[in-house]
Amino acid sequence: STSSANRQTHDVPMIIPEINAHHADVIPIQQRNRNLPSSGFVAVKPNCSIQSYIVVLEALKQSGFPVDRVQVTTLQALSGAGYKALTNPDLKENVVPYIDGEEEKTEKEPLKIFGEVTENGIEQSTGININAVCTRVPVVDGHTAVVHIGFADVVPTIDEFKSIISSFTAEPQSLHLPSAPKIPIIVLNEIDRPQPKLDRDLGNGMTVTVGRITDETFFNIRFIGLSHNTVRGAAGGAILMAELLAQKGFIHVE
Repeated sequence: STSSANRQTHDVPMIIPEINAHHADVIPIQQRNRNLPSSGFVAVKPNCSIQSYIVVLEALKQSGFPVDRVQVTTLQALSGAGYKALTNPDLKENVVPYIDGEEEKTEKEPLKIFGEVTENGIEQSTGININAVCTRVPVVDGHTAVVHIGFADVVPTIDEFKSIISSFTAEPQSLHLPSAPKIPIIVLNEIDRPQPKLDRDLGNGMTVTVGRITDETFFNIRFIGLSHNTVRGAAGGAILMAELLAQKGFIHVE
């Protein structure tokens, strides 16, 4: 499901397949808690606002560079607000510096995604703090995020950072799931990239593009991330999750 209704329910997995495929292990706990049949369960995907950078954090963590603090400003496309937003005159040639409920989701959902499955459900991570500002911009598709990150211990060099995220692959790639991008993260070295119009459709809309990577004064590294909010952030991400759950035997395909 792409609905936000059960994202914080402790026995409902909220899955980004490249990050927490193992959270599917909570499904039998959910079925037990709710007396569901073996074919019945709820699994959800997270908010589109975090898709432009959270996989970068996972790549760094897997390489021994865990991030413990994030300051992010999102520039979110009109389509994320639904069809009516595309024709709303108040949103044309305008930037709205507030999206109701979006900052809370952006700050809380990664804690569950980075959490661990216990015998009672998913226990949220306490190892990262996120502060978010979410804005609506007059772009049709493609969420951009300006991300400042600080590391818990060792800080990678910029070259290490680029190498780590550009070489990152995960379970969807090793399983060759049909909707999985061959390259989950593409690093762009041009000074004016990524751009929604040019880069949102890379990997059939499932690839995250990252650019403007630099050292910075107040955190450690700054970058700009971009993802297609209605593909990776919505329908495409849900299909990839379904493919993963089918591969794991939770969805039975005739």
